[in-house]
Amino acid sequence: MMSYPRIAPPSSSLATMPAGEVACRRELKRLGVTYRDLPAINDGGACRIDYPVEVSGLSGGIGMQPAATLTCAMAVTVARWTRNELAPAARMRYLSGIRTIHQGSSYSCRRIRGTGVASEHSKGKALDIMSITLENGREIDVRRPGFFAFRQKSLLNNVRAQGCDYFTTVLGPGYDADHKDHFHFDIKERKNGYRACR
Repeated sequence: MMSYPRIAPPSSSLATMPAGEVACRRELKRLGVTYRDLPAINDGGACRIDYPVEVSGLSGGIGMQPAATLTCAMAVTVARWTRNELAPAARMRYLSGIRTIHQGSSYSCRRIRGTGVASEHSKGKALDIMSITLENGREIDVRRPGFFAFRQKSLLNNVRAQGCDYFTTVLGPGYDADHKDHFHFDIKERKNGYRACR
């Protein structure tokens, strides 16, 4: 049975948000992100976002489908990575910009499979990317490409490697069965600045 997030009545405007959240939204605007503020989400336990945003587009006219519900900090991280790494890598390898990023999961109240540990998705700090559509119409599927798909392999290797400079977790095809068809990116806070890039 599908559960939908419990959304509290609107309780925040820029006037009542913490200063860090206000500054974060200024950064989203500076980065050219298309977003809207959502009311607080609280599904109990770790499943909550106090000041969520819904991201429907990134700089350069790149669409996000479906729109992603994230913390503002995660949205900024995705926007910076897309602008600085993903979009240039696509242009270099395919001579085309990106039209759409297709995501499979943003906020979702759940645990890491087989554990009692809350997923970063339950905090709005994670995003799963399934595929990318280029402006020339080409579809880049995240699943492991065929043997002769050299440009696609190069792009996906770049996605994985450069993502580790922005996110604290990057998991993708080849890591385990749960990540065979997507890249998982999150900004989980860990001791000693440890990053899990696999």
